[in-house]
Amino acid sequence: MQTESLVVSSPEALPSALSDLIPLPQPGRILLTSPLHFDVQYVINPHMAGHIGNVDRERAQYQWTQLHDAYVQLGLEVAVVPGVEGLPDMVFCANQTLPFVTRRGEQGIIVSRMYAPQRQPEVEHYVRYFTALGYRIQPLPPTLDKHFEGMGDALWHPGCALVWGGYGFRTDRGVYDYLADWFGVPIIPLYLHDPDFYHLDTCLAPLDEHTVLIYPGAFDEAGLALIHRVFPTVLEAPEDEARSLFACNAHCPDGTHVLIQQGCTHTNALLTQAGFVPVPLETSEFLKAGGSVFCMKLAHW
Repeated sequence: MQTESLVVSSPEALPSALSDLIPLPQPGRILLTSPLHFDVQYVINPHMAGHIGNVDRERAQYQWTQLHDAYVQLGLEVAVVPGVEGLPDMVFCANQTLPFVTRRGEQGIIVSRMYAPQRQPEVEHYVRYFTALGYRIQPLPPTLDKHFEGMGDALWHPGCALVWGGYGFRTDRGVYDYLADWFGVPIIPLYLHDPDFYHLDTCLAPLDEHTVLIYPGAFDEAGLALIHRVFPTVLEAPEDEARSLFACNAHCPDGTHVLIQQGCTHTNALLTQAGFVPVPLETSEFLKAGGSVFCMKLAHW
């Protein structure tokens, strides 16, 4: 199959049914990075402005521990990579890799190529971690002069081998041509145009195979058409909760429970009405750096 037929840019090019795609098991392992060195020391997204040196590290540690314990209580296997001094954003460990599992059960990661120079040294620490686990390590080819920020922008569709790929700020659109060819699975690229929603995981949270939580204002008409074509149920977070509380940076690890920033009252009502169980968590210190629940963890196989 040619790459052009795998990168889906219009509803007409979508697979006829998700059931026709390769089944993908739910990842049952969670990786976190300790927040000992978390801080706001520079501004690389709009949320950081005004917060340099304004992080309460003791409070951040408490909030991170609550997130850690929430995953443990849900029965997931949780591991921790130590944070590194001088890398204050390393706590957002969704960005440095994209985990995958092959049809033969081989586990691996695509290695990110970070956009911001301040974050580029983070990647080697995750490569080292996954190498020690025996995972396949797949870097982008040197000839592909593009940026890619892992699971911050590339999200596996729950239950099947389909990737949603955000681009426009941190990840280049051309990366998805390479990944579609390499994986041999469809990828749906979505253009992001609002700098507050600089990663796809800030404005789109797949909850299960049929349901997604989004902030619609982060997408253009073509992107919204693709989202509505694939997901029978599209929950729309209100702008204030999406922009200020990162409501769509939520994570549903088991198809039922949704870990989400505390205070997303309207979004939680939508989730409950749709049959999900919101698990409110306080991540206010991490919001100062432009991240919440989904940014702070990496789900892998």
